Amino acid sequence: MSGDDAECRRTVDPCEARPTLDTWQDAPHQPWSFAHLSELLPTAPVSRIAERRPEHGRGQGLEALEALVPGLRARLDATHTDAFLILRGAEATAEYARSGHSVDAPHLLMSVSKSLCSTVVGALVGEGRIDTAAPITAYVPELCGSVFDGPSVQQLLDMEISIDYSENYLDPRSEVQTHDRASGWRSRQPNDPAHDRAFLRTLRGLGAVGEFQYCSASTDVLAWIVERASGLRYPQALSQYLWAKIGADRDASITVDATGFGYANAGVSCTARDLARVGRMILDRGLAPGGRVVPGEWTDALLAGGSATAMAPSGWTAAFPGGSYTRQWWCTGNSRGNIAAIGIHGQHLWLDPPSDSVIVKLSSWPRPDDDAAHAEQTRLLMDVCEALDAT
Repeated sequence: MSGDDAECRRTVDPCEARPTLDTWQDAPHQPWSFAHLSELLPTAPVSRIAERRPEHGRGQGLEALEALVPGLRARLDATHTDAFLILRGAEATAEYARSGHSVDAPHLLMSVSKSLCSTVVGALVGEGRIDTAAPITAYVPELCGSVFDGPSVQQLLDMEISIDYSENYLDPRSEVQTHDRASGWRSRQPNDPAHDRAFLRTLRGLGAVGEFQYCSASTDVLAWIVERASGLRYPQALSQYLWAKIGADRDASITVDATGFGYANAGVSCTARDLARVGRMILDRGLAPGGRVVPGEWTDALLAGGSATAMAPSGWTAAFPGGSYTRQWWCTGNSRGNIAAIGIHGQHLWLDPPSDSVIVKLSSWPRPDDDAAHAEQTRLLMDVCEALDAT
Protein backbone atom coordinates (compact mmCIF):
# COMPACT_ATOMS: atom_id res chain seq x y z
CA MET A 1 0.00 0.00 0.00
CA SER A 2 1.44 3.38 -1.00
CA GLY A 3 1.83 6.26 1.41
CA ASP A 4 -0.94 8.14 -0.43
CA ASP A 5 -3.33 5.20 -0.06
CA ALA A 6 -2.48 4.87 3.61
CA GLU A 7 -3.31 8.53 4.14
CA CYS A 8 -6.61 8.20 2.27
CA ARG A 9 -7.62 5.17 4.34
CA ARG A 10 -6.67 6.67 7.68
CA THR A 11 -9.67 7.28 9.91
CA VAL A 12 -9.69 10.90 11.05
CA ASP A 13 -9.34 11.20 14.80
CA PRO A 14 -12.30 13.18 16.18
CA CYS A 15 -9.81 15.17 18.23
CA GLU A 16 -8.19 16.46 15.05
CA ALA A 17 -9.56 19.42 13.09
CA ARG A 18 -13.08 18.60 11.98
CA PRO A 19 -13.89 18.64 8.29
CA THR A 20 -15.66 21.70 6.94
CA LEU A 21 -18.78 21.96 4.82
CA ASP A 22 -16.51 21.92 1.78
CA THR A 23 -14.15 19.10 2.80
CA TRP A 24 -16.29 16.48 4.56
CA GLN A 25 -16.80 14.52 1.32
CA ASP A 26 -13.06 14.41 0.61
CA ALA A 27 -10.29 12.04 1.73
CA PRO A 28 -9.22 11.45 4.43
CA HIS A 29 -12.37 12.71 6.13
CA GLN A 30 -15.02 10.30 4.78
CA PRO A 31 -14.70 7.51 7.37
CA TRP A 32 -15.47 9.97 10.17
CA SER A 33 -17.89 12.20 8.26
CA PHE A 34 -20.07 9.36 6.97
CA ALA A 35 -20.59 8.15 10.55
CA HIS A 36 -21.18 11.62 12.08
CA LEU A 37 -23.11 13.51 9.44
CA SER A 38 -25.59 15.01 11.89
CA GLU A 39 -22.67 16.87 13.48
CA LEU A 40 -21.92 18.55 10.16
CA LEU A 41 -25.25 19.15 8.41
CA PRO A 42 -28.85 19.91 9.40
CA THR A 43 -30.82 16.68 9.62
CA ALA A 44 -34.37 15.57 10.33
CA PRO A 45 -35.21 12.34 12.15
CA VAL A 46 -36.86 9.45 10.33
CA SER A 47 -38.69 7.92 13.24
CA ARG A 48 -39.33 4.23 13.75
CA ILE A 49 -42.46 5.45 15.64
CA ALA A 50 -43.77 2.06 16.72
CA GLU A 51 -42.50 0.33 19.84
CA ARG A 52 -39.11 -1.31 19.57
CA ARG A 53 -39.35 -4.64 17.77
CA PRO A 54 -37.32 -7.75 18.59
CA GLU A 55 -33.90 -7.47 17.05
CA HIS A 56 -32.44 -9.98 14.65
CA GLY A 57 -29.96 -12.20 16.44
CA ARG A 58 -26.43 -10.90 16.62
CA GLY A 59 -24.12 -12.08 13.89
CA GLN A 60 -21.51 -14.75 14.34
CA GLY A 61 -18.52 -12.77 13.16
CA LEU A 62 -16.72 -13.73 9.97
CA GLU A 63 -15.08 -17.00 10.99
CA ALA A 64 -17.44 -19.39 9.20
CA LEU A 65 -17.55 -17.23 6.07
CA GLU A 66 -13.77 -16.77 5.99
CA ALA A 67 -13.34 -20.51 5.54
CA LEU A 68 -15.32 -20.24 2.29
CA VAL A 69 -14.09 -16.85 1.05
CA PRO A 70 -10.29 -16.83 1.37
CA GLY A 71 -8.82 -13.48 2.32
CA LEU A 72 -12.23 -12.07 3.23
CA ARG A 73 -11.00 -9.68 5.94
CA ALA A 74 -8.20 -8.39 3.73
CA ARG A 75 -10.67 -7.82 0.89
CA LEU A 76 -13.06 -5.97 3.18
CA ASP A 77 -10.20 -3.78 4.33
CA ALA A 78 -8.96 -3.22 0.77
CA THR A 79 -12.40 -1.96 -0.24
CA HIS A 80 -12.56 0.49 2.70
CA THR A 81 -15.36 -1.32 4.51
CA ASP A 82 -16.80 0.45 7.55
CA ALA A 83 -19.57 -2.06 8.30
CA PHE A 84 -20.58 -5.39 6.74
CA LEU A 85 -23.54 -7.59 7.60
CA ILE A 86 -25.29 -10.63 6.15
CA LEU A 87 -28.93 -11.26 7.00
CA ARG A 88 -30.06 -14.73 5.93
CA GLY A 89 -33.73 -15.25 6.46
CA ALA A 90 -34.33 -13.67 9.85
CA GLU A 91 -30.84 -14.38 11.19
CA ALA A 92 -27.75 -12.20 11.02
CA THR A 93 -25.15 -14.81 10.11
CA ALA A 94 -22.06 -12.61 9.80
CA GLU A 95 -21.04 -9.11 10.69
CA TYR A 96 -17.91 -7.01 10.74
CA ALA A 97 -17.02 -3.39 11.49
CA ARG A 98 -13.67 -1.69 11.48
CA SER A 99 -12.44 0.42 14.38
CA GLY A 100 -14.63 3.45 14.98
CA HIS A 101 -17.66 1.90 13.29
CA SER A 102 -20.45 -0.54 14.14
CA VAL A 103 -23.29 -2.33 12.36
CA ASP A 104 -25.52 -0.63 14.96
CA ALA A 105 -24.24 2.94 14.38
CA PRO A 106 -25.52 5.33 11.69
CA HIS A 107 -23.68 5.59 8.39
CA LEU A 108 -24.41 7.75 5.36
CA LEU A 109 -26.04 5.75 2.54
CA MET A 110 -25.41 8.15 -0.34
CA SER A 111 -27.47 6.93 -3.34
CA VAL A 112 -28.80 3.85 -1.56
CA SER A 113 -31.18 6.59 -0.34
CA LYS A 114 -32.69 6.61 -3.84
CA SER A 115 -33.97 3.07 -3.46
CA LEU A 116 -35.58 3.98 -0.13
CA CYS A 117 -37.39 6.85 -1.85
CA SER A 118 -38.69 4.61 -4.61
CA THR A 119 -39.96 2.22 -1.94
CA VAL A 120 -42.07 5.00 -0.45
CA VAL A 121 -43.37 5.73 -3.95
CA GLY A 122 -44.26 2.03 -4.26
CA ALA A 123 -46.16 2.19 -0.97
CA LEU A 124 -48.18 5.16 -2.23
CA VAL A 125 -48.82 3.37 -5.52
CA GLY A 126 -50.19 0.49 -3.47
CA GLU A 127 -52.57 2.89 -1.70
CA GLY A 128 -53.72 4.36 -5.02
CA ARG A 129 -52.23 7.77 -4.19
CA ILE A 130 -49.69 7.77 -7.05
CA ASP A 131 -50.35 6.69 -10.63
CA THR A 132 -46.99 5.97 -12.28
CA ALA A 133 -48.51 6.54 -15.74
CA ALA A 134 -49.50 10.10 -14.81
CA PRO A 135 -47.33 13.06 -15.81
CA ILE A 136 -44.98 14.40 -13.16
CA THR A 137 -46.62 17.81 -13.33
CA ALA A 138 -49.98 16.32 -12.32
CA TYR A 139 -48.45 16.15 -8.83
CA VAL A 140 -45.98 19.04 -8.98
CA PRO A 141 -47.33 21.76 -11.29
CA GLU A 142 -44.44 24.01 -10.20
CA LEU A 143 -42.28 21.96 -12.59
CA CYS A 144 -44.24 23.09 -15.67
CA GLY A 145 -41.71 24.51 -18.13
CA SER A 146 -38.85 22.46 -16.70
CA VAL A 147 -37.39 19.28 -18.17
CA PHE A 148 -39.87 17.35 -16.01
CA ASP A 149 -42.85 18.82 -17.88
CA GLY A 150 -44.22 15.94 -19.99
CA PRO A 151 -42.53 12.72 -18.78
CA SER A 152 -44.39 10.29 -16.55
CA VAL A 153 -43.72 9.27 -12.98
CA GLN A 154 -42.61 5.83 -14.25
CA GLN A 155 -40.05 7.43 -16.56
CA LEU A 156 -38.83 9.43 -13.58
CA LEU A 157 -38.54 6.24 -11.49
CA ASP A 158 -36.53 4.54 -14.24
CA MET A 159 -34.39 7.63 -14.98
CA GLU A 160 -35.42 7.72 -18.62
CA ILE A 161 -35.44 11.50 -19.06
CA SER A 162 -32.80 13.48 -20.98
CA ILE A 163 -31.64 16.24 -18.59
CA ASP A 164 -28.86 18.82 -18.73
CA TYR A 165 -27.28 17.48 -15.54
CA SER A 166 -23.67 16.42 -15.06
CA GLU A 167 -23.18 13.80 -12.34
CA ASN A 168 -19.42 14.56 -12.11
CA TYR A 169 -18.98 14.62 -8.34
CA LEU A 170 -15.54 16.24 -8.49
CA ASP A 171 -16.32 19.09 -10.91
CA PRO A 172 -17.34 22.33 -9.11
CA ARG A 173 -19.13 23.42 -12.31
CA SER A 174 -21.30 20.31 -12.47
CA GLU A 175 -25.02 20.35 -11.79
CA VAL A 176 -24.60 17.72 -9.09
CA GLN A 177 -22.37 20.11 -7.12
CA THR A 178 -24.85 22.95 -7.62
CA HIS A 179 -27.52 20.54 -6.38
CA ASP A 180 -25.36 19.81 -3.33
CA ARG A 181 -24.98 23.51 -2.60
CA ALA A 182 -28.70 24.21 -2.95
CA SER A 183 -29.38 21.34 -0.55
CA GLY A 184 -26.86 22.43 2.09
CA TRP A 185 -24.13 19.89 1.37
CA ARG A 186 -21.59 22.51 0.30
CA SER A 187 -21.06 26.23 0.82
CA ARG A 188 -23.36 28.33 -1.32
CA GLN A 189 -21.98 30.41 -4.19
CA PRO A 190 -23.43 33.64 -5.59
CA ASN A 191 -26.51 33.01 -7.75
CA ASP A 192 -27.04 29.47 -6.46
CA PRO A 193 -30.70 28.47 -6.08
CA ALA A 194 -31.89 29.12 -2.54
CA HIS A 195 -32.97 25.53 -1.89
CA ASP A 196 -33.40 22.11 -3.50
CA ARG A 197 -36.83 22.63 -5.06
CA ALA A 198 -35.73 25.97 -6.54
CA PHE A 199 -32.82 24.12 -8.13
CA LEU A 200 -35.10 21.42 -9.57
CA ARG A 201 -37.21 24.07 -11.29
CA THR A 202 -34.13 25.36 -13.15
CA LEU A 203 -33.34 22.08 -14.90
CA ARG A 204 -33.72 21.93 -18.64
CA GLY A 205 -32.97 19.42 -21.38
CA LEU A 206 -34.60 17.72 -24.29
CA GLY A 207 -37.26 16.18 -22.07
CA ALA A 208 -36.86 13.15 -24.35
CA VAL A 209 -37.64 9.80 -22.78
CA GLY A 210 -36.77 6.17 -23.37
CA GLU A 211 -33.00 6.29 -22.86
CA PHE A 212 -31.37 5.83 -19.47
CA GLN A 213 -29.59 8.80 -17.87
CA TYR A 214 -28.53 8.53 -14.26
CA CYS A 215 -29.56 11.78 -12.58
CA SER A 216 -29.78 12.41 -8.85
CA ALA A 217 -32.28 15.21 -9.37
CA SER A 218 -34.87 12.64 -10.46
CA THR A 219 -35.06 11.22 -6.95
CA ASP A 220 -35.67 14.58 -5.34
CA VAL A 221 -38.55 15.15 -7.77
CA LEU A 222 -39.93 11.79 -6.60
CA ALA A 223 -39.69 13.03 -3.00
CA TRP A 224 -41.62 16.14 -4.01
CA ILE A 225 -44.31 13.88 -5.52
CA VAL A 226 -44.33 11.84 -2.29
CA GLU A 227 -45.01 14.99 -0.29
CA ARG A 228 -47.91 15.99 -2.54
CA ALA A 229 -49.44 12.50 -2.65
CA SER A 230 -49.09 11.80 1.08
CA GLY A 231 -49.64 15.25 2.56
CA LEU A 232 -46.49 14.70 4.65
CA ARG A 233 -43.01 16.20 4.60
CA TYR A 234 -40.60 13.73 3.07
CA PRO A 235 -38.85 12.68 6.33
CA GLN A 236 -42.26 11.94 7.87
CA ALA A 237 -43.41 10.03 4.80
CA LEU A 238 -40.21 7.96 4.85
CA SER A 239 -40.95 7.19 8.48
CA GLN A 240 -44.64 6.34 8.09
CA TYR A 241 -44.42 4.30 4.92
CA LEU A 242 -41.13 2.48 5.49
CA TRP A 243 -39.12 2.99 8.66
CA ALA A 244 -41.97 2.45 11.14
CA LYS A 245 -42.89 -0.82 9.41
CA ILE A 246 -39.59 -2.66 9.04
CA GLY A 247 -39.00 -3.15 12.77
CA ALA A 248 -36.05 -0.77 12.84
CA ASP A 249 -33.97 -0.73 16.01
CA ARG A 250 -33.10 2.94 15.63
CA ASP A 251 -34.38 6.09 14.00
CA ALA A 252 -32.74 6.98 10.72
CA SER A 253 -32.01 10.57 9.69
CA ILE A 254 -31.93 12.59 6.51
CA THR A 255 -30.19 15.84 5.68
CA VAL A 256 -32.49 18.77 4.90
CA ASP A 257 -32.14 22.04 3.03
CA ALA A 258 -33.03 25.52 4.24
CA THR A 259 -36.75 24.76 3.83
CA GLY A 260 -36.61 21.39 5.61
CA PHE A 261 -36.90 19.41 2.36
CA GLY A 262 -35.13 16.06 2.67
CA TYR A 263 -32.21 15.30 0.37
CA ALA A 264 -33.85 12.10 -0.84
CA ASN A 265 -31.26 11.15 -3.43
CA ALA A 266 -28.35 10.78 -1.01
CA GLY A 267 -28.99 12.11 2.49
CA VAL A 268 -30.23 9.16 4.56
CA SER A 269 -28.10 7.75 7.38
CA CYS A 270 -28.99 4.55 9.21
CA THR A 271 -27.41 1.44 10.70
CA ALA A 272 -26.31 -1.54 8.64
CA ARG A 273 -28.64 -3.74 10.65
CA ASP A 274 -31.69 -1.60 9.88
CA LEU A 275 -30.76 -1.25 6.21
CA ALA A 276 -30.69 -5.05 6.00
CA ARG A 277 -34.32 -5.02 7.16
CA VAL A 278 -35.23 -3.02 4.05
CA GLY A 279 -33.70 -5.73 1.89
CA ARG A 280 -35.48 -8.40 3.91
CA MET A 281 -38.80 -6.69 3.18
CA ILE A 282 -38.08 -6.68 -0.57
CA LEU A 283 -37.25 -10.41 -0.54
CA ASP A 284 -40.45 -11.00 1.44
CA ARG A 285 -42.52 -9.43 -1.38
CA GLY A 286 -43.20 -6.20 0.45
CA LEU A 287 -44.15 -7.63 3.85
CA ALA A 288 -42.47 -6.41 7.05
CA PRO A 289 -43.06 -6.86 10.80
CA GLY A 290 -45.24 -3.75 10.83
CA GLY A 291 -47.36 -4.78 7.87
CA ARG A 292 -47.23 -4.46 4.11
CA VAL A 293 -44.90 -1.80 2.73
CA VAL A 294 -45.27 -2.19 -1.04
CA PRO A 295 -47.43 -4.48 -3.20
CA GLY A 296 -45.96 -7.85 -4.07
CA GLU A 297 -46.18 -6.86 -7.73
CA TRP A 298 -43.78 -4.00 -7.02
CA THR A 299 -41.06 -6.26 -5.64
CA ASP A 300 -41.72 -8.86 -8.34
CA ALA A 301 -40.99 -6.19 -10.94
CA LEU A 302 -37.76 -5.27 -9.19
CA LEU A 303 -36.53 -8.84 -9.02
CA ALA A 304 -37.50 -9.41 -12.66
CA GLY A 305 -35.40 -6.43 -13.77
CA GLY A 306 -36.23 -3.58 -16.10
CA SER A 307 -37.53 -3.57 -19.63
CA ALA A 308 -35.34 -3.36 -22.70
CA THR A 309 -35.53 0.42 -22.48
CA ALA A 310 -34.73 0.58 -18.77
CA MET A 311 -31.05 -0.06 -19.24
CA ALA A 312 -28.02 1.18 -17.34
CA PRO A 313 -24.52 2.61 -17.99
CA SER A 314 -22.16 0.57 -20.13
CA GLY A 315 -19.96 -0.17 -17.12
CA TRP A 316 -22.88 -1.94 -15.45
CA THR A 317 -24.03 -3.83 -18.53
CA ALA A 318 -20.43 -4.83 -19.28
CA ALA A 319 -20.34 -6.60 -15.92
CA PHE A 320 -23.95 -7.78 -16.21
CA PRO A 321 -25.02 -8.08 -19.88
CA GLY A 322 -28.63 -8.56 -18.82
CA GLY A 323 -28.46 -5.66 -16.40
CA SER A 324 -30.96 -2.83 -16.11
CA TYR A 325 -32.09 -0.02 -13.86
CA THR A 326 -35.68 0.23 -12.71
CA ARG A 327 -37.55 1.89 -9.86
CA GLN A 328 -34.23 3.35 -8.61
CA TRP A 329 -32.67 -0.11 -8.15
CA TRP A 330 -29.82 -1.78 -10.07
CA CYS A 331 -30.79 -5.17 -11.52
CA THR A 332 -28.03 -7.55 -12.60
CA GLY A 333 -30.16 -9.84 -14.75
CA ASN A 334 -27.72 -12.62 -13.81
CA SER A 335 -28.58 -16.23 -13.04
CA ARG A 336 -28.90 -15.45 -9.33
CA GLY A 337 -31.29 -12.55 -9.89
CA ASN A 338 -29.22 -10.22 -7.71
CA ILE A 339 -30.50 -6.66 -7.36
CA ALA A 340 -28.81 -3.83 -5.51
CA ALA A 341 -29.14 -0.36 -4.11
CA ILE A 342 -25.79 1.35 -4.69
CA GLY A 343 -24.19 4.60 -3.49
CA ILE A 344 -20.92 6.34 -4.20
CA HIS A 345 -17.92 5.76 -1.94
CA GLY A 346 -18.87 2.06 -1.80
CA GLN A 347 -22.36 1.73 -0.30
CA HIS A 348 -24.21 -1.50 -1.17
CA LEU A 349 -27.49 -3.14 -0.24
CA TRP A 350 -27.22 -6.41 -2.17
CA LEU A 351 -30.07 -8.94 -2.41
CA ASP A 352 -29.41 -12.61 -3.21
CA PRO A 353 -32.71 -14.46 -3.75
CA PRO A 354 -31.25 -18.00 -4.13
CA SER A 355 -29.77 -17.95 -0.62
CA ASP A 356 -32.59 -15.76 0.76
CA SER A 357 -29.90 -13.35 1.92
CA VAL A 358 -29.31 -9.62 2.23
CA ILE A 359 -25.76 -8.27 2.25
CA VAL A 360 -25.03 -4.76 3.50
CA LYS A 361 -21.63 -3.21 2.87
CA LEU A 362 -21.07 0.38 4.00
CA SER A 363 -17.76 1.89 2.97
CA SER A 364 -15.73 5.06 2.60
CA TRP A 365 -13.77 4.86 -0.62
CA PRO A 366 -11.40 7.84 -0.94
CA ARG A 367 -12.88 8.73 -4.36
CA PRO A 368 -16.62 8.90 -5.07
CA ASP A 369 -16.68 6.54 -8.02
CA ASP A 370 -13.90 4.15 -8.98
CA ASP A 371 -14.26 1.53 -11.70
CA ALA A 372 -11.59 -0.73 -10.22
CA ALA A 373 -13.12 -0.47 -6.74
CA HIS A 374 -16.59 -1.19 -8.14
CA ALA A 375 -15.26 -4.27 -9.93
CA GLU A 376 -13.49 -5.60 -6.85
CA GLN A 377 -16.46 -4.91 -4.59
CA THR A 378 -18.81 -6.68 -7.01
CA ARG A 379 -16.47 -9.69 -7.19
CA LEU A 380 -16.41 -9.81 -3.40
CA LEU A 381 -20.21 -9.71 -3.16
CA MET A 382 -20.56 -12.44 -5.79
CA ASP A 383 -17.98 -14.61 -4.01
CA VAL A 384 -19.91 -14.19 -0.76
CA CYS A 385 -23.14 -15.21 -2.52
CA GLU A 386 -21.49 -18.37 -3.87
CA ALA A 387 -20.15 -19.14 -0.39
CA LEU A 388 -23.65 -18.86 1.00
CA ASP A 389 -24.68 -21.70 -1.33
CA ALA A 390 -22.29 -23.93 0.59
CA THR A 391 -23.62 -23.10 4.05
